[in-house]
Amino acid sequence: MALWDQLKSRLQGLTADTKVQVGKFQNKDFAKASMAMCALIAAADGTISADERTKMIGFISSNDALSVFPPSELQQHFEFYASKLEKDFEFGKLESVATIGKLKSKPEAARAVIQVGIIIGGADGSFDENEKRTVRDVCNAVGISPADFDL
Repeated sequence: MALWDQLKSRLQGLTADTKVQVGKFQNKDFAKASMAMCALIAAADGTISADERTKMIGFISSNDALSVFPPSELQQHFEFYASKLEKDFEFGKLESVATIGKLKSKPEAARAVIQVGIIIGGADGSFDENEKRTVRDVCNAVGISPADFDL
């Protein structure tokens, strides 16, 4: 239980910090990259179930860190990347990572997207190995060490 409490505490701190970071990057590229990250986390095991999709849309709409964007816009971007991943996982993954990779020249924005991914991954109480691998892949795509996020 102590490990779960520690993870929960870290996620709460990360959420507060992420809201501040996300607020700095209120632009379309950041919104798309954030939703590409959400879709990647939802599909980390290779599929997106109807339940995962519903939970992700609910999370996107209610998450405090993402509240700087209109929920309908975020949902539209999420659905776009999720559908790409569902049609062809490998191609969808490449496209999603490439979208996030556009932030490589903006390390603070890239870090905020990675933080969103970590929050999403841990939202269900379990940040599993597939989700961690996905976040590591994104870290590598934007030139940020996964070790910066204890990955």
